[in-house]
Amino acid sequence: MSADLAILLAICVPLATAVGIQLAGRISDNLREAVTLAGAATLAWVVWGMLPALFAGERPALTLGELLPGIAIAFEVEPLGMLFAALASGLWIINSIYSIGYMRGNREKKQTRFYTCFALALAATMGIAFAGNLLTLFLCYELLTLSTYPLVSHKGDEATVRSARVYLGILLCTSIGLFLPAIIWTYHVAGTGDFIAGGILAGKIAGADVGLLLALFVFGVGKAAVMPVHRWLPAAMVAPTPVSALLHAVAVVKAGVFSITKIIVYVFGVDFLFATPSSGWLVYAAAFTIIAASLIALRQTNLKRLLAYSTVAQLSYVVMAAAVLKPLAEIGAAIHMVAHAFGKITLFFAAGAIYTAAHKTELNQLYGIGRRMPWTMAAFTIGALSMIGVPPTGGFVSKWYILAGAFQAENLLAIFTIIGSTVLNAAYFLPIIFMAWFADERPGGPEHGEAPPLVVLALVLTALLTLGFFFFNGPVIALEQQLVGGMAQ
Repeated sequence: MSADLAILLAICVPLATAVGIQLAGRISDNLREAVTLAGAATLAWVVWGMLPALFAGERPALTLGELLPGIAIAFEVEPLGMLFAALASGLWIINSIYSIGYMRGNREKKQTRFYTCFALALAATMGIAFAGNLLTLFLCYELLTLSTYPLVSHKGDEATVRSARVYLGILLCTSIGLFLPAIIWTYHVAGTGDFIAGGILAGKIAGADVGLLLALFVFGVGKAAVMPVHRWLPAAMVAPTPVSALLHAVAVVKAGVFSITKIIVYVFGVDFLFATPSSGWLVYAAAFTIIAASLIALRQTNLKRLLAYSTVAQLSYVVMAAAVLKPLAEIGAAIHMVAHAFGKITLFFAAGAIYTAAHKTELNQLYGIGRRMPWTMAAFTIGALSMIGVPPTGGFVSKWYILAGAFQAENLLAIFTIIGSTVLNAAYFLPIIFMAWFADERPGGPEHGEAPPLVVLALVLTALLTLGFFFFNGPVIALEQQLVGGMAQ
């Protein structure tokens, strides 16, 4: 398969899957779900098939056409985007398995629309991952927002629709009001918006303007949830759990931190930002978000809201690592996208399993639940330990690299933020683990066992990925070393 065809297929396969789901949904539920699984598997085959070329140093590219002279819809495969695409396409398979069990187990309505919008979201995600310039990134970013709105508002009741409007409003207002002006400014001063190794802004902009432009990008990419642009994420917890997994692990928030990291590396350039003091505010903003969100998580009594604020904090690990501007930290940012995806999707899968089997959503309802749902709570425990950063989980690897990068930069703020937030992570996750395994079950609870088999299978698979990434992370590190190969040490 040619590289051009592979890029095109990576975007078109989810689109074709969405059409197939709509048609199959008119025939039977089984056929609709078979189309979903087939589409997810095909996308993973296409995306992962591009890895050998990338490891060989190739950079496949595809231009669909020019909107204006010098402004094209273009795609290019590079290490950071390849990592994001491989992660999202692989997890789509597992999330689809989980979704089938969850949606059937809870007898959710409008399932055909659910699977269709999910496929459309993956098409937009592939476009973001392989975007060759800022315009293409922006267009696909907006398509991801629009395609996920029906998923967030899936239940359709007044409270859900109101929360979904918060989700849509914040993401559209930030992208159109801040992200788009930043893109226009970049095209104006640099004459291009292409993603180029080393950046495109050196010598084109200087002083306080650099910090201002960076702020427009960071807060314009609202999906990264850097405070105060974060309220959309807790609001989106009204969505079904498979959607929460999409938001937190597969696509949406990863699209945010991926976009910021890509802009830092390929638009500003790490060396240029390092030499420009006005960009130093980003480390402080990320550190504040990490600590503040962790403190808010400590106060939560609802499991999904706790996980939502945990995500806000964990995302800013990636932003802070990218802002440290050292090779080890940049690798750590990329690794944390993977480690967080595996761990957080496991936690949300477990939360959904608890809701499906026991209809429990609050922390004070989880006493002794580990004895009734051992597979689910074992997976939850693994995911929680990864968020804390305990070996042998993937979260330990990413935090190790980020911390090493912080030491490399001699950045005391980043070092103490990582240490402090790790303590806070333990403070809100360990009591849940203790409560589930070692506390006595409270009387009067409903009789229940594990969730449906497909739900349990999916969360066991992601828990195994969380453990496996601790031992088998070499290919990811090797891929991202290409990203930072030219950076100053």
